[in-house]
Amino acid sequence: MITYICKRLWQSCILAVIMSLIVFLGMYVVGDPVEMLADEDWTEQDKIELAIELGVDKPLHEQYFSFASDIVKGDFGTSFVYNRPVLDLITERLPATLEIALLAMVIGLGIGIPLGIFSGIKSNSRASKVISFFTTVGYSTPNFWQAIILIMVFAVFLQWLPASGRGLTNSMFGIEWSLLSIDGIRHMVLPAVNLAIYKICMQQRLAKSGTQEILYQEYMVYARAKGISRSRIIRRHLLRNILIPIVTITGLEVGGLIAFSTVTETIFSWPGIGKLLLDSIHMVDRPVVVAYLILITLMFVVINFVVDIMYAFLDPRIRHQK
Repeated sequence: MITYICKRLWQSCILAVIMSLIVFLGMYVVGDPVEMLADEDWTEQDKIELAIELGVDKPLHEQYFSFASDIVKGDFGTSFVYNRPVLDLITERLPATLEIALLAMVIGLGIGIPLGIFSGIKSNSRASKVISFFTTVGYSTPNFWQAIILIMVFAVFLQWLPASGRGLTNSMFGIEWSLLSIDGIRHMVLPAVNLAIYKICMQQRLAKSGTQEILYQEYMVYARAKGISRSRIIRRHLLRNILIPIVTITGLEVGGLIAFSTVTETIFSWPGIGKLLLDSIHMVDRPVVVAYLILITLMFVVINFVVDIMYAFLDPRIRHQK
């Protein structure tokens, strides 16, 4: 088991280094931060001094090694635009993203799994076919178009919910949270629902396929033959077994929600790390973009590493594979 963990850890480290190199090189060719930050009346000498100050006057390989060594020390650099430590900017915006991402996941699990179990048990019913139709539509609908429809219906026509911003926040442990105020929760609803629709559809499909696969297993038939109530069979036997793949995919999807909420945050003007990323790309704020992508990459590497180890504990055959 130790050999398996060390092997996976080594592979994860190599992947993290490769991804950091790709991200850094990709941002290098996007644009020149000096040209973006320089005023129209600046001379060439002013631009050279700014390049020296930003550290972009050095050869590319020196910039990368300097950046990589700083990351190891926990220093992700200073923003060109905000003139603040990048890590401070990201941690300041992270709670806003976590709020809508976790709320979206709770909505997705709370609605998608019951719908999937119902659809799997009543697979030939009209209700099951209607659920499958709407989940297929929701699964295929572009996220940005879906967000616009939500704004038009609930913010413009019905005027039930605000269309943008974070609303009032309250502080807890030195961090501002929208969840701690009614106005903040009202502002969270639309972006969280926009993220949750895809998750509802995905969880419904997973739960339905898992239910249909398990429903006619021998132990399920035996449980029904013993006269055990349907609710207990679902709770004690069905739900436990279908949750194994659902929990695994949900763990990975939490990372996906955090990483890919940029469109939702931009449309709803939600001040999270996704909106910070797009703003930084627009202004060629290279340290912020590179640090964001590196952190997201590390997050996925860590999540996949943990999942691999969990699989190895659950299934001994995996850790003995060559």
